[in-house]
Amino acid sequence: MSYLTDRLKRTGKAIAVATLAIALTACAATYRNHGYLPVKEDVDLLVVGKDTRETVTEAIGKPGTAGLLSDSGFYYVRSQFKHYLYNAPQEVDREVLAISFDSKGRVENIERFGLDEGRVIVLERRVTESNIKGVSFLRQLFGSFGRIDLAEQLGGS
Repeated sequence: MSYLTDRLKRTGKAIAVATLAIALTACAATYRNHGYLPVKEDVDLLVVGKDTRETVTEAIGKPGTAGLLSDSGFYYVRSQFKHYLYNAPQEVDREVLAISFDSKGRVENIERFGLDEGRVIVLERRVTESNIKGVSFLRQLFGSFGRIDLAEQLGGS
């Protein structure tokens, strides 16, 4: 009888420890990356004034977004979201690589933008002019930072 009681106690302890371990890991936040941003080393190989749309695509891949109205450039966007329990995912970081082209299709500007406390900041800039074309498009990309409400998107209250 004591053998059976000891065995039940050990099994109960093992189940309790396993349940506690599962409960603790379920409470940990997970992070997911969305989008594509080429690695810095590949972008550094691009030459302003020499590379074209085709060579950029070959070197670092096709962009997720291109200049919509004036076909001014390529935009590579990467966002990081924090998922925690049952809460809606929260965007915690966004980075944009903007490559603009001149009228002949050659690279004119290469800029990398990020966010700092909700404000757009320039992380890196290799340009022939003072700023890229299509700045309003970048403002739209960064403008939605932190404003996405999953419940609203799904039709809830």
